[in-house]
Amino acid sequence: MKIPKAMLETQNQSNPLSRSKLIGRCIVSCIFVFLTHLALSVIPRFFSAFSFLTQLALSALLLLLLLGFGGWCRRTLLRAKASAPAFVFFNILFIWGFYFSVIRPAVPQLNDAVFNCGVVFLFIGLYSIITSDPGIVTNGSASPDQPMEGSLSQVDKELELLASGLGHESTHDSGLLMRVRYCKTCKAYIKGLDHHCPAFGNCIGQNNHPLFLILLFGFIGTEASYLVCSSLFAAKSRILDRPSELTLSESLAVSTILFTILQLLWQVVFVIWHIYCVCAKIRTDEWIKWKKYPEFQLVIPPKAGLNFRNIRFWNPYDKGIVQNVKDFLAVKH
Repeated sequence: MKIPKAMLETQNQSNPLSRSKLIGRCIVSCIFVFLTHLALSVIPRFFSAFSFLTQLALSALLLLLLLGFGGWCRRTLLRAKASAPAFVFFNILFIWGFYFSVIRPAVPQLNDAVFNCGVVFLFIGLYSIITSDPGIVTNGSASPDQPMEGSLSQVDKELELLASGLGHESTHDSGLLMRVRYCKTCKAYIKGLDHHCPAFGNCIGQNNHPLFLILLFGFIGTEASYLVCSSLFAAKSRILDRPSELTLSESLAVSTILFTILQLLWQVVFVIWHIYCVCAKIRTDEWIKWKKYPEFQLVIPPKAGLNFRNIRFWNPYDKGIVQNVKDFLAVKH
C-alpha cells in the first residue's frame, strides 16, 4: 500500500494556548516547585537521626504525597492546570539558583564549569525537544498549490490502517517510516511514535527520538555533576557531622541531594530501557500495545485436540543490534 505524499507532510497541529493561560500555568508550576523543595527540606532537618537511605525513602514518599496533593489543589482550590515542561524548567532554575547562592563557593573551577555548561545544555535541549516536530503525519498538502491525493475520509482511513498495523503490504519490507501510530494526548498520527512525554509536553517519535536520548544523557550528566558539587559543599561545611544543627540553606543542600539521587534512579532505568528499544528496534508504544498491532503477533496453530490458538509476540523489524542501531541513526526526517 502506498502512502499519499500529502500524508507524509509534517507540521505542528497543536492549538497553542492563549498567553494568559500559558502564563497562569507557568506561575502555578513555579509555585509548586518552590513548595516541593521547601517541603523536602523538612526531611534532613527533622529526620536527621535517620540513616541516609531512610531519608531517601522518606523523600520519595513525600514526593508522591506532594504529587497527589498538588493535583488535588489544582483541581479543587486553584482550579488551574500546571505545565509539566514549566515544572521541569523551574526545577532546573531552582537548583541552578541554589547552586550559585550556596554551593558554588565550595566548588573548584573545573567542577563549576562542568555543571554550568550542563545546565545551559539542558535549557537548550529542553527548548529544542518542546518545539521539535516528532513526525506528525497530516492530511494536508505539502504546499497550497499541491492537490490532495484522495479525499479527507480516504486519507483518514489510510492513517487509521497504518496506526493499527493493518496498512502494511509486508512487515518485512516496511521501514520505520511506515510505523505510524496515534497519540491520544496530541490527537495526531506520529511516525515512529515511542510515547508521549508529559515532562516535555511533546510526543517522542521518529524525528526527535535521538534528541530525546541525548537530552536524557544530558540530565544524567548534569545531575551527577551537581551531586559531586553538593558533596564537596557538604564535606567543606561539615553538614554530616552536625545533622541536628542545620540551617535552612544546609537543609536544602541535603534535600536537593536526595531529590537529585531520586531523579537519577528513574532516569538511568529509563535510559537503559530506551537503549534496549533502539537495539531491538521496538518502540515503547508497540511493546506495551503489541496485541493491538497485528504485525507483532505470531499466531501458533492449535495442537491436535485443542481449539484455541496461541498468540506470541515477535518483532518483524528486528535486524540485529548493529543494523538496528545503524537504522536508528540513519533515519531521515
